[in-house]
Amino acid sequence: MTLNNHHRAIAGAATLALLGAAAGPALATNGYFANGYGAGSKGMAGAGVAVPTGVLSLAQNPALGNKVGNSAGICLTFFSPDRGFDIDEGGPLVPGSETSKNDIFYIPCGGANWKLNDQSSLGFVLYGNGGMNTEYDSNIFSNFAPPGVATTPLGVNLEQLFISLNYSYQINELFTVGFAPIYAVQRFSATGLEPFDNPFFSTDPGHVTNNGDSWSRGWGFNVGLLYEPNEQWDIGISYRSRIWMSEFDKYSGLFAQGGDFDIPATLLIGAAYTPAADPRFTFTAEYQRIYYSQIDAIANESAVIDTQFGADDGPGFGWLDMNIFRVGGIYRHNDQWTFRGGVSYASQFIDDNEVLLNTLAPATIQWHASLGATYTVNENWKLHGAYTHAFNSEVSGRNETSAFGLDMQDIDLRMSQNEFILGASYSW
Repeated sequence: MTLNNHHRAIAGAATLALLGAAAGPALATNGYFANGYGAGSKGMAGAGVAVPTGVLSLAQNPALGNKVGNSAGICLTFFSPDRGFDIDEGGPLVPGSETSKNDIFYIPCGGANWKLNDQSSLGFVLYGNGGMNTEYDSNIFSNFAPPGVATTPLGVNLEQLFISLNYSYQINELFTVGFAPIYAVQRFSATGLEPFDNPFFSTDPGHVTNNGDSWSRGWGFNVGLLYEPNEQWDIGISYRSRIWMSEFDKYSGLFAQGGDFDIPATLLIGAAYTPAADPRFTFTAEYQRIYYSQIDAIANESAVIDTQFGADDGPGFGWLDMNIFRVGGIYRHNDQWTFRGGVSYASQFIDDNEVLLNTLAPATIQWHASLGATYTVNENWKLHGAYTHAFNSEVSGRNETSAFGLDMQDIDLRMSQNEFILGASYSW
């Protein structure tokens, strides 16, 4: 392949991935974090910190660059979430059953990697997070305001794009390290929250709802380690830092700390085993922790709403740190076909009494199951695909803000998801 053709392939990957900033919000999710990146990882329910799954491996462990080698790839995810809630009668919330609209999204990703020499490589990847997208036809908060104040649709939207430059260096036969600075862009919008857009509920009325997209930008980093004690075992560890973002200025009266919405850190630890007796198989297991409790806008409690929105200690979504466990496998059937499968489990994202504001973001998913495959077209080109089903999960409870009478109404949150991803990669 000529240098010009290399540039065309890489530019195509970058262009497609950059469109993710304008795409719908995101991926089979743990909270609002994607469950893996790229078709190879998603075919194993998000696993990939200890075993390379293509150029998007760099998003999970920057130390995998030497394993990925000279490669460029693109992918496109078709994401279909089904989310909503049920509210019992007997209180101020409008009772009934609501299902969010906008149930099909298209999310691109991509990147490229070059081996600089036998010990080091340089690459970049573009990928996204999201999942906080809802749009309901009725407004459950309309009784909190005079007639006609609350509008529809009611909902929120959050989208995040990450651009990461990756460097990996093999120290010796056992250890490889990686480092990747990350530039992040996110946008947020909210509609239908007029009942809270006043001096009683908010520190900054006029910056609560229906202000269109608010953009935020910031920086963080990802570091990784790959340990290869022998031909059978690979152990991977990575840590993506908190990403410090500028505020959502248009929603400074909604989010705690005047619109601050940083992206939480995450830790990944995993191991992969390829038996010497049959190297067609690789088995992998992982643990991930997402530190949602770092971010006040996400983690501040709202079970009892007794402070104003937008204040430093203002109401958030009450999200807990999330623990995710994954197991996956790879079967190399022949020179053309490779098959993958995996299962993941995530801890519950909130306590039962935090259901009120999470009607806007019912991220209830706990179980994912995935299948995937790669078809080798020739020595350069490969095609990839994976399907993930996130099983229906529910959280039921009551908000404890007795002044609103909300402790009288049961709220049931629910979500399930289906996701199909296609990708292509070129190696040289």
